[in-house]
Amino acid sequence: MTAFRAALAALVWLALAGCGAFGSSSQRPAFPEGSTMALVQRRGVLTVGIKFDHPLFGYKDPATGRITGFDAEIARLVAKDLTGGERNIRFIETMPRDREDFLRRGVVDVVLATYSITPARRELVGFTEPYYYAGQDVLVRADDTAVHDAADLGGRKVCTARGSTSVDRLRANVPRAEVVLVDTYTECVPALITGRIDAISTDDTILLGLMTQRPEQVRLLRKPFGKEPYGIGVRYGDAAFLGYLDGLIAGYLRDGRWDRAFRDTLGVVGAVAGQAKPSPGPR
Repeated sequence: MTAFRAALAALVWLALAGCGAFGSSSQRPAFPEGSTMALVQRRGVLTVGIKFDHPLFGYKDPATGRITGFDAEIARLVAKDLTGGERNIRFIETMPRDREDFLRRGVVDVVLATYSITPARRELVGFTEPYYYAGQDVLVRADDTAVHDAADLGGRKVCTARGSTSVDRLRANVPRAEVVLVDTYTECVPALITGRIDAISTDDTILLGLMTQRPEQVRLLRKPFGKEPYGIGVRYGDAAFLGYLDGLIAGYLRDGRWDRAFRDTLGVVGAVAGQAKPSPGPR
């Protein structure tokens, strides 16, 4: 975090905490005219780009239509602080290939979609400080005993999503792997079950969600390689909005709301926060 971002985030967090805005529907801060915060507050709805096919992070329940998962819970916290209510939110399905474009065109206010922070992406969008750390791992068929870690993927067909950081890390770590690219990770699962591919590789959080849907057919190696910081994406150059969001994230990490969001989503399947939880920024 730059000195400017750190100072801005600290001031925002202190101001909001002091006026009781965190978690309050009756006391909301006044934002500078023309700022993204003021625009969202006036509109009364936060538009969020999120994935619909990632259980535990961003998943649209086919029966109820409700969006569930850790990213969805963090988004609702932001909506509550900005608009006074967590229901004042509109989720828009956002594929990895669409994230930068949706922010640039104003289709969404923020992207909360297991969005890994990278130098290349920082040239296109603004990122908050990390709100979550994931590690890349491998999902294989439950009866496949030949793959023990990523090094065993050489010469095998490995599925991952185009536009994701998982592609680059997989090719760097296992150059002999035959990478199969798809739009959504749910496309990989039936291909894995039927033997058309040998493995799926992406963030462990995503793979854990896929495994919960087919627990008897697939298994997670639990040998992560690499570390992925997830950030909230905003329109490029919107420093004021980033400072505001950094302040919110720091507050969530300190006051227990991050822990509750984790407990109610990933915690349900036995995941432990551990290194996934970032240290809060300066106060």
